[in-house]
Amino acid sequence: MANMVTIGGSNTSEQQPQTAPPQTAGAPGQGLNVTERAIKRIRTAMAKEGISPAEGGLRLGVMGGGCSGLSYSIKFDTQPRERDRVYEFDGVRVFVDPKSFLYLHGMTLDYEESLMRQGFNFINPNSSRSCGCGSSFSS
Repeated sequence: MANMVTIGGSNTSEQQPQTAPPQTAGAPGQGLNVTERAIKRIRTAMAKEGISPAEGGLRLGVMGGGCSGLSYSIKFDTQPRERDRVYEFDGVRVFVDPKSFLYLHGMTLDYEESLMRQGFNFINPNSSRSCGCGSSFSS
């Protein structure tokens, strides 16, 4: 199921990450995938926020709440945290904490820009249902 969210603010941490093997855009991986459209949008938004791709990245996560029990979290971070899985897609890094990875494993992050909608789509095989707002799910 696809869910839409928009990019939020930034968060910082001073710990070192455990890096996962680099993934490539669109290539099926054991972690997660990011489409070319999403990579372009992430790169543009990072430049606007003044976040260096060499140090920072996009943080994807899951937190409790929302209509269906779990909500997606997406924001920029200036560096990965100690236990994060770090993925790289065409020069763009994506950080996922261990708890969120349980729910995001195997998902694809896409970006849609149409007359009706604009935002990121979480195409998540672990989602058993989602709510009408599109930013909440259960697994």
